[in-house]
Amino acid sequence: MNRAFGQSQLCELGFYGLAGHSDSPADLISECRRAEELGLGSVFLSERFNVKDAGVLTGAASVASSTLGIATAATNHNTRHPMVTATMATTAHRLSGGRFALGLGRGFDALFNVIGLEPITSAAMADAIGVLRRLWHGEVVVGHSGASGTWPLLSQDPSFNEDIPVLLCVLGPRTLELAGAVADGVVLHTFFTDETLASSVAAVRRGAEKAGRDPATVRVWSVLATVGDHLSEQAQLRKLTGRLATYLQGYGDLLVRVNGWDPNVLDQFRSDEVVRAAQGAIDASASIEELEHLRDVLPDEWLRAAATGSAAQCAERILDQFDLGADGVICHGATPDELAPVLDAYRAIRPPGRFDRLLANPGRTV
Repeated sequence: MNRAFGQSQLCELGFYGLAGHSDSPADLISECRRAEELGLGSVFLSERFNVKDAGVLTGAASVASSTLGIATAATNHNTRHPMVTATMATTAHRLSGGRFALGLGRGFDALFNVIGLEPITSAAMADAIGVLRRLWHGEVVVGHSGASGTWPLLSQDPSFNEDIPVLLCVLGPRTLELAGAVADGVVLHTFFTDETLASSVAAVRRGAEKAGRDPATVRVWSVLATVGDHLSEQAQLRKLTGRLATYLQGYGDLLVRVNGWDPNVLDQFRSDEVVRAAQGAIDASASIEELEHLRDVLPDEWLRAAATGSAAQCAERILDQFDLGADGVICHGATPDELAPVLDAYRAIRPPGRFDRLLANPGRTV
């Protein structure tokens, strides 16, 4: 029986398709079908420059499901020409029947430098969103020169009047305020402490108020690593220790700063022989022995910024995110099958009527 229809759909909950690294993008099809059976609300699609192209995955999710909200979380506006991004979004919007939201992020400066792209600024993201929205509403953009680029003429179709939500995937407080001002929704980051989650939500709401917007219309998603003890010890190691270590590899300074963690611990982590010898992302390349070693290097406090323990404890942790101000929770790092026991426990404690205003589209609240 498909439980995703009607009131049984949990529009406040999402998951990441192909969580982590995958060599088989076709697995997304079965994941989306299973997610609908379980009643999950949305699938979020990250992008990697290997076999995880955001546009292709969005198309697959659109036809593999009929109720799931779908979002890129995230792609980058600078890796495609704005006409290409606009076309991808309008295609996904219509293909999915309005279930799609375009999620954009800042990306990694080091990577962009290596492949010859300019780093993304907050001003560039805001400018790109403005250009995209003009195209989606049938405008001809002539002689645009802004932070996202210079474009002599951009046009899709003058008959377009597409209402496509935009999400921003951000970490820092100033960018969070920007997201509240210009975006329809915000995707936060994994391994945020409770205090960081609450302050991040406040920053988004503050940015919306400053821009003269209703703060309640900006949908804020917490991203919560959900790693129950019903998983194998090896899976728990890779999804917790491995994933946090990978984030610390990529942008540890920012994550440590926003969480108020001790930067000296980050220095110790970076100087560790396992980290220094890592060939690529730790969650994909490290052995179990290396992950066990890093588990002892990382503070328990850092690893506790997640949902762990029994399925019931994970469900309580999910509910905590809403009490801290989030509108939605992405259960990160787990497939729908891995989330099934947690979802059963969550349904048992889910407050009746609390999430009735939410739509499946992850960029919409009403």
